[in-house]
Amino acid sequence: MEKNKRVYCLYRVSTKGQVEKDDIPMQKQYCREFAESQGWTIIKEFAEKGVSGFKVAAADRDAIQEIRQDAEERKFDILLVFMFDRLGRRDDETPFVVEWFIRNGIEVWSAMEGQQKMDDHIDKLLNYIRYWQASGESLKTSARTKTRLSQIVQEGRFRGGIVPYGYRLEKQGRFNKKNHEVNEILVDPDEAAVVRIIFEKYVYEGFGAQRLSRWLYNNGYLNRKGTNFANTTIIKMLKNIMYVGILRSGETRSEIFPELQIVPLDLYERAQELMEARTMHHNEVPFNSKGKALLSGMVYCAHCGSKLVLTTSSGRRAKGEPKRETRIRYACHYKIRHPQDCDGQTGYSGEKLDGIIDKIVIQLFERMKTAPRSQLIQKQREKELQLANSSVANLEKLHAAAERELESYKKEIIKTINGTGSFGADILGEMIEDTRSKLAALTQELEQAKEKAADLKNSAVAVQKEYDKIMSWADLYAGSSIEGKKMILRQLIERVNIGKDFEIEVEFKISVTQFFDFLYPEGDKSVYYRAS
Repeated sequence: MEKNKRVYCLYRVSTKGQVEKDDIPMQKQYCREFAESQGWTIIKEFAEKGVSGFKVAAADRDAIQEIRQDAEERKFDILLVFMFDRLGRRDDETPFVVEWFIRNGIEVWSAMEGQQKMDDHIDKLLNYIRYWQASGESLKTSARTKTRLSQIVQEGRFRGGIVPYGYRLEKQGRFNKKNHEVNEILVDPDEAAVVRIIFEKYVYEGFGAQRLSRWLYNNGYLNRKGTNFANTTIIKMLKNIMYVGILRSGETRSEIFPELQIVPLDLYERAQELMEARTMHHNEVPFNSKGKALLSGMVYCAHCGSKLVLTTSSGRRAKGEPKRETRIRYACHYKIRHPQDCDGQTGYSGEKLDGIIDKIVIQLFERMKTAPRSQLIQKQREKELQLANSSVANLEKLHAAAERELESYKKEIIKTINGTGSFGADILGEMIEDTRSKLAALTQELEQAKEKAADLKNSAVAVQKEYDKIMSWADLYAGSSIEGKKMILRQLIERVNIGKDFEIEVEFKISVTQFFDFLYPEGDKSVYYRAS
């Protein structure tokens, strides 16, 4: 029996439940008794609470990194754990972590399983097999947990956690296997009304999260704590698919449960489209719809091509005369700065230009309603399907290449254990982890692309949605508020070119141009207007 060995102990539990069940004190007591029986001295103990040895890499575990640093400085002689899987459960990483300690002169012991040696290739192989088995058990546990949570949401029951705003928990007479009455999740009518306001103002009136936060507070709508809704909270609410009545657990989605639905599916989907457009393509959807000008940011000088800016004036007034109404003008600053280079007007009445475009759009929507729906959908469907199939084929090639790469690295593991590998253990572990991450991302992209292609192949849902969206604009536009009209116009119009004497050209966006393929099969797809 070796005396006076300096020992570091590492204790780890994966879940909060294990912490509450005092698993770490149990590990600590057993390791202390074992060290005492060997005549060793424990000089430092590390406890990792709620840290998964399977999901969390060694590089992200502070305790492992501190122990490795102290090992390099020879501050201890033995690393002692209750069982070897406390070091980790990753078959492509943990064996190399253990080997690193042994190679650096540190003995690795388990109070339950004895010493892990690396004297020959058999020891190395057994070391790898041990963690391969631990990894498999973690995968099985994870699969069982995911399966059960998936079953819970598919049954229409809440999987736990913080109850989203708009819902409440209430006992309804259902008991679990332990005969404890459990809570059911229900819609809270008062909170649900606020959720609907948030979605409607975001979609129909162009409110951004910050503006929504101020509007809700100013109108007396407060959160459960009695304070204002933060803009980050509003964004999370807008992304929460549960408001449609769909429960979620990981990748699992339930069917729509009508009794849990707060907002219609089409309203939710439109909110996601707007959010993505505002994030990825700032020029397509305005971040807010404040101000009285209908065409802010969309008007250009037909003579020099410069974007017109908004100016306001109320005119001169005599002393004591009431303040005159503010007038809005679209001004060409390039003309003001370089009058010799632009032969257009300096500015144009905002009220007049907005009024003309407003009439043009109303008339346009009336004509759009006559477009042959079935032909339009079929034509666009063929284009969408061609693009989707091309995307699937490309992703399949990338996915197959990543799979081959991962397999080649896995074959290197045994070679590395035997000392004949091309890579060091640390480098190989990083390469495997990177490739796995890349493969997981490609798998998800490929599945999404295949689903999209299948949807397009079997139905015209995607194109019908685009058609219905434009038709909904046609139904809503005339009766919308200024904010609502601005949102619709921003998605309908690419730009408005204006020249002398209010000669106007309106350029529409691609989705809208599809209608013109039928309305004007051989003509220009722009709309012109000349003042009389």
